[in-house]
Amino acid sequence: MSAAAARLPATAARGNSAAANWAADGWTVTRRNLIKIKRSPDMIIFAVLQPVMFVLLFSQVYGGSINVAGTDYTQYLMAGIFAQTVVFGSTFSGAAMAQDLKEGIIDRFRTLPMSPSAVLIGRTNSDLALNAISVLIMMGTGLLVGWRVNTSFASFLAAVGLLLLFSYSFSWVMALLGMTVRTPETINNASFMILFPLTFISNAFVQSSTLPAPLRIFADWNPVSALVQAVRELFGNLGTTPVPDTWPMQHAVATVLIGSAAMLLIFVPLAVRKFESVSSR
Repeated sequence: MSAAAARLPATAARGNSAAANWAADGWTVTRRNLIKIKRSPDMIIFAVLQPVMFVLLFSQVYGGSINVAGTDYTQYLMAGIFAQTVVFGSTFSGAAMAQDLKEGIIDRFRTLPMSPSAVLIGRTNSDLALNAISVLIMMGTGLLVGWRVNTSFASFLAAVGLLLLFSYSFSWVMALLGMTVRTPETINNASFMILFPLTFISNAFVQSSTLPAPLRIFADWNPVSALVQAVRELFGNLGTTPVPDTWPMQHAVATVLIGSAAMLLIFVPLAVRKFESVSSR
């Protein structure tokens, strides 16, 4: 058996159906990335260490000085931490794509009879799994500091589903960015220039009504704010805080679903086209 076949055993199981071949290729690359994560547990450790620090910092240090009507700050905070965790976790797709291009992994994939989009599917699927693990660990941390779900189990599952859907959609944005920058080192600076305004100029940590007018307008129309608002509603962590009178905040769940679908419709074709471009050089 060749080395390539040993690394990607699913290619031997390709059938006559184009859809079946595409699914097999995607699963093969997903499995390759999951094995890589399994062999590098430090990836999971550092993926959750920062949000754990944010939970402890905001809930234990600042929580006593931030008042939220109808609830305590820890209940209000956790939806923002969950949203920040999945958005920041999506950067792995961009960093990994940039690293694979630098190391020539993409050139090796080109020599195999596989769909070009399989590499991207495998990358985003494995990062979705990593984000799911991060969210579960964050929920355990939240329970330790007093966070609780005050709604039904169905609402709980819907909130988790929205978090993972948004993270998966956003990972395609970051994958495209990772193939656009010239070096893996650049992706960190480029991604944080996007992520910091999205997460901190939002309702993730404070009520948007407390922000200056220009920032308040940005926060109320920020897709991350819609995600946080939707998750708070589904977890029952809103308290009695007034909901901003803007369409994304009044229809947060619908906004997340529409926004996630839009990101997939726009950035999946762009990322696939970019991958075909960079892999053909």
